[in-house]
Amino acid sequence: MNESLFGINLAFIKTQTMPLKKQLFILLILMHTFVFAQNMKPGFNYLETGNYTKAVSFFKAVLNDYPDNKTARLCYGRAIGLSGDADTAVILFTNLLKDYPNDFEVKLNYAESLLWAKQFENAKSYYKGLVAENKKSFSALLGNANTLSNLKEYEDALNYVNKALAVKPGNANALTSKKYIYLGYAYKNQQAQNYTKAETLLKENLNLFPNDKDTLLNLANLYLITGAYDKAKTIYETLGEAPENRISSLKNLALVYHLKGKEKNALALSKTAYQAIDSIPDTTLVKQTKERYIQALIWNKKFKTAKQLVNNLIEEKPNENWVLALRATLNIYLSNFKRSVTDYNRILENDSSSFDGNLGKANTLKALGDYKGAYQAANATLKFYNKQKDATQFIKTLDRQFTPFIDTKTSYTFDNGDNIAYAASTQLELPASLKFKWLANYGYRTTSNDVTNNDAESHTINLGFNYQLLPRVAVKGIGGITAANANNRTFTQLNTTIALSIKPFKLQNLDIGYLREIQNFNAELIDREIVMNNFYANYSLSTNYNIGWFTQYYHTPQSDNNTRNLLFTSLYYNILAKPALKAGINYQYITFKDQVPNIYFSPERFNAVEVFLNLIKTEDAAKPKTWYYELTAATGYQFIEDDPRQSTYRVQGKLGYRFTKRAFANIFGTRSNIASATAAGFTFNEIGLRFKWYLSQKPIFKTSN
Repeated sequence: MNESLFGINLAFIKTQTMPLKKQLFILLILMHTFVFAQNMKPGFNYLETGNYTKAVSFFKAVLNDYPDNKTARLCYGRAIGLSGDADTAVILFTNLLKDYPNDFEVKLNYAESLLWAKQFENAKSYYKGLVAENKKSFSALLGNANTLSNLKEYEDALNYVNKALAVKPGNANALTSKKYIYLGYAYKNQQAQNYTKAETLLKENLNLFPNDKDTLLNLANLYLITGAYDKAKTIYETLGEAPENRISSLKNLALVYHLKGKEKNALALSKTAYQAIDSIPDTTLVKQTKERYIQALIWNKKFKTAKQLVNNLIEEKPNENWVLALRATLNIYLSNFKRSVTDYNRILENDSSSFDGNLGKANTLKALGDYKGAYQAANATLKFYNKQKDATQFIKTLDRQFTPFIDTKTSYTFDNGDNIAYAASTQLELPASLKFKWLANYGYRTTSNDVTNNDAESHTINLGFNYQLLPRVAVKGIGGITAANANNRTFTQLNTTIALSIKPFKLQNLDIGYLREIQNFNAELIDREIVMNNFYANYSLSTNYNIGWFTQYYHTPQSDNNTRNLLFTSLYYNILAKPALKAGINYQYITFKDQVPNIYFSPERFNAVEVFLNLIKTEDAAKPKTWYYELTAATGYQFIEDDPRQSTYRVQGKLGYRFTKRAFANIFGTRSNIASATAAGFTFNEIGLRFKWYLSQKPIFKTSN
């Protein structure tokens, strides 16, 4: 006779000394248990293969016939929890635990159900007891590691996952957990801006899991955040060598080139990826590829094509956040800021925690001059994404706009008319709220001419304010005095500035105002105490197509009964964005009512035209311990009344260094032969030093108010 029947060892029964009836009874029980287990095998298969819906139905039917069967109850609870109904699973395992309080397997399943239900603190406490009960339980150790990982207690999580691997070396589930614990630990450090630690952890993960795609992508993202673009580029290129990663690689490389300021490369790469969309089975990657291509079109100011693609997406998916975010971004580039705010509000209605919605809204409100709203939106971003770098940097940049500073400058000027001057000035700006700031400045100037034996000095002190009446309208008022001593004659005069700054339409700025000042170019002019009453207007127009226009007009009645009219206009083209490079043409027209050439340059008609090239990296764009600069070169002709034309040139330069986030310094210089307040046919030179220092780390008032 076969010694094994249905896997039950009959030799065991034979060797027992119990009565025959009892032996047969036990045999029947064992056979029934085996047959019952065989009948549940399809349910086990459903669980193992992840078909949880069928598993739920299967074990529910079993429990209808066998409501007290422990195995069926365990499997039903697992099927319920893994299918997404974690709270019900907790209830099922709680009841099972009441019936089997000392069953370790039941305890393990109960603990796991707490994880499904995201009751991590409860799970942590319960797993602590399980590990104490059985220090070699692989399931308890791994479950505890996963719980601690969810609580972001990554160091302890690593400790327990290593203990689990000591029990079952090479276990796939434990290794997967370990990988993601490392990834979570690195991300936590990245969010805290501990970038070196984050990089170390990711590299350790790569040592454990060579060429792991998830780890490489996280490392590349870290390099993007820290500005190590070439390192990120190398990783994406390496990943792209695998055919299945090629589209993802192109998409990410496009972003790298955008961050490096190489927009054409970004567009070419994203277009290549976009053209291969039909071959992409991953719907998420399809979405991301479309998104990156449209972004690249926007970066390259291909607004017509971008708008068409965005409109097509809006028709297909009118309320999906990523589509709304694309339209909002397009409208920001087109300066349609109110439309962008509308889309960001819709995004936040769909998902109040949306990063794009909150930070995008913050940027748009800032552009609209709604600084209070911008702060609120940025802080909302940090509420959901603690210490997120972009949101943190946005707030720091906005803070800088409302942080008090001192700006000092000294200069030395000389010209071929034997005039020399030394000057020093200090400007203080003290914001008291998001709308109001105090303004103060002090200036000193001494000038002399050895040929005419004239010398003079002046002291100017002003105090004023700037107030934002409306998001797009600000008023400035400044008053003060100038005290001068020229050729042993002393006098004082009032200074006044009243100005209104308006943004009447998108991409346009208009300043209109009145400025009362003393003519102080040289000692002789100071001695004559000429007061200039300037009524002026400045108008600038930008476009979405790199062309810009600036116009300035001054009407100046003077205290010597003369009147000056000055018109300056400049048409330019932005060639590059980083660093900013533009070229253009300038035209200037000046006329005086009376001609007094023996006193100052005052032609009846003066015309000047020049072409110029301007290269600039602003101090705000410079990071700490880096240089900033500006260079302008111009050449042209000037026409003074009916005289023959004269060639002109102008060279201006600035070279500065940003020591910290709060301190800047630069040298500057100018050389020009364009006619000025003295006479035609002269050469003017200026060299100087400037220092700017922010007095505090952030605004001195609460920006949240």
